[in-house]
Amino acid sequence: MNFFRTSLLLAAMTALFMGLGYLLGGVGGLVIALIFAMATNAFAYWQSDKLVLRMHNARLVNQRSHPGLYAMTQDLARNADLPMPALYVIDQPQPNAFATGRDPNNAAVAVTTGIMQALSEQELAGVIAHELAHIKNRDTLTMTIAATLAGALAMLAQFAQFGLLFRGSGDRDRSGLGIIAVIAAMILAPLAASLVQMAISRTREYSADALGAEICRHPLWLASALRKIEALASGYRNEAAERNPASAHMFIINPLTAGGIDNLFATHPKTANRIAALERLAHSELPPSSGGSQPPTAQNRGAVRRSRFPSGGRSYKD
Repeated sequence: MNFFRTSLLLAAMTALFMGLGYLLGGVGGLVIALIFAMATNAFAYWQSDKLVLRMHNARLVNQRSHPGLYAMTQDLARNADLPMPALYVIDQPQPNAFATGRDPNNAAVAVTTGIMQALSEQELAGVIAHELAHIKNRDTLTMTIAATLAGALAMLAQFAQFGLLFRGSGDRDRSGLGIIAVIAAMILAPLAASLVQMAISRTREYSADALGAEICRHPLWLASALRKIEALASGYRNEAAERNPASAHMFIINPLTAGGIDNLFATHPKTANRIAALERLAHSELPPSSGGSQPPTAQNRGAVRRSRFPSGGRSYKD
């Protein structure tokens, strides 16, 4: 299913490229756009994960440099029956994280320094479990390709604005239709890319939350992490994300600080709704009592799906 969705995404983006090329340069523009789209698709499939990691200045870490973080990720990957992903750290005070990679054997998880400082061990485990869920669901290929292609489409629209890429015939350039086509391309191309990102993120975050809760065995760990990240993230400006907004949908929480955006175009579901879903999941998994089901509290949270993580009182602090 994910292969089909990825293929559909590539086809849709190719069609958008070609439509934009035709509007701006006629048949010649269409041919150039097709070549550009094919090259972009090939690059997106094989190299988009590396591009996104470079985009956010992520640095590869290992067991020696970050033993606690590495051990935590390794244990959670084992819980998820996944290979150990490459582990990256982003020197960024905004608490956030994302996963990337074309398949579980070529996957990476990136966390910011801010999220490691802000969250408890259990909360950070919930976040990493969420990112591993994206890998297990094979969401990362589609999400990363969407970020790369949407960014390329926005760049193409910028080229159209300045007249740097396609030049139609003199008659077309002088006609009102040509001007309207350029304006339409400038507006509709980024909008179409945003809608693609929205469709990917909104439907997949809930699934990754649920599977992430299963991987770490504690839904409330992730719920608590989301609540804390939501409260803290808006206080920090993520410059790399602001420069590359096409990658915003990859993060566990929207990294952009722009306000007043209609909920229709949000790249993430409302955090409160995600937390509520996780709390319902935790509530449904509590052991029965003589008085019936009880809400999750500080006293009974530990009863939610007793986990082998962390095991034996093991600490993951670096």
